[in-house]
Amino acid sequence: MRVKVGIASREAIKNRTIAIAKGEVRPGENDPKIWFTSAESMGRLLSADNQALLREIYQSKPRSLKELSEKTGRHASNLSRTLKTMTRYDLVTLEKQNGRLRPSTKITGVELTMDF
Repeated sequence: MRVKVGIASREAIKNRTIAIAKGEVRPGENDPKIWFTSAESMGRLLSADNQALLREIYQSKPRSLKELSEKTGRHASNLSRTLKTMTRYDLVTLEKQNGRLRPSTKITGVELTMDF
């Protein structure tokens, strides 16, 4: 599944969210599900290293953060911070299984929508 991301000002995102909550706007099926305030912030989260991380999670379905750390060579503390950020953007889920956090993702890519 591909997820659509958008870039808009903080104010525009806030106004859209409020309008949706009030029932004034109904999100369309093709509207972005994830919003960033700048191309730079999107670029940091979707860097080449993080794209590789998402690909590894999707393909190998690791059973724990430790297993993912071993597969990617990334330190557990750095990996944990990155994954927590990704969960805030709904790119990754972290599920507790047998006392361990298991990362997973259903997305296979992103599509960008950006107005000027």
